[in-house]
Amino acid sequence: MMDFGTDFSTARIRTSGAGIHLVHGGKGPPLLLLHGYPQTHAMWHRVAPDLARDFHVICPDLRGYGDSSRPRSDPLHATYSKREMARDMVEVMAELGFERFAVAGHDRGARVAHRMALDYPAQVARISVMDIAPTLHMFRNSDQAFATGYYHWFFLIQPGGLPERMIGADPDYFLMEKLQRWSGADASFDTCAIEEYRRCFRDPEVIHASCEDYRAAAGIDLEHDETDRNRTVDCPLLVLWGSEGFVNRTYDVTAVWRSYASKVEGRMLECGHFLPEEAADDVISELRRFCRE
Repeated sequence: MMDFGTDFSTARIRTSGAGIHLVHGGKGPPLLLLHGYPQTHAMWHRVAPDLARDFHVICPDLRGYGDSSRPRSDPLHATYSKREMARDMVEVMAELGFERFAVAGHDRGARVAHRMALDYPAQVARISVMDIAPTLHMFRNSDQAFATGYYHWFFLIQPGGLPERMIGADPDYFLMEKLQRWSGADASFDTCAIEEYRRCFRDPEVIHASCEDYRAAAGIDLEHDETDRNRTVDCPLLVLWGSEGFVNRTYDVTAVWRSYASKVEGRMLECGHFLPEEAADDVISELRRFCRE
């Protein structure tokens, strides 16, 4: 298990739909940090200890990932919808005594945070999303470049256990391929973090759950997003993205988010996709400033 330092402790909280593993520590206002694919809460190891000087930092594993439980999936993949994942996190925060909090998410965690801000505006005070454009926007504007760059979106949603079987044949290769393909030229990942990702991603149930996450994104999540298209995120929203990433090459990032949220600010960081690991100092600085305002 990744060591976040003596200020952090582990916990497991039972929500209405899952058992959520997390680490948390620090003093101050609550700040929830949500990881992306194919990682775990360990991706925040370069960020969380520093932020814990000013915030009570909570780093969970999303349902289906890491050491959180893997609820049984269903034909509509609703179990792994961002709505259910967001509910997990709100219930976790309530159990820890936090009824209102800031949330920052990377990749899949950012999509959970986006849904959370729409479904729980009374709980979410501020939101930061890292290296994503809204799911609905990306699917609506898909083309050959998108399908090539985000090939895994279309691979992981295939039915009948196809991606599970192919990834399961060599999960270490698939995980490292994702990290290397999406990181910047000068990226350096911590050895202990890599071993933690490998430990968890080798579990066939995690592979299946992560596929269900993407299947939900291409189905029931889009239904929820279509229904809410005329609603906006009304709390302050900070967008961060990497200069070497697909999102930067493809979208006017802040402009896209301004059609989904009413109070948007953004900044590009000099890195690839994995901002908390590739540009930790900048992420710390931006979150500390943004969440203090």
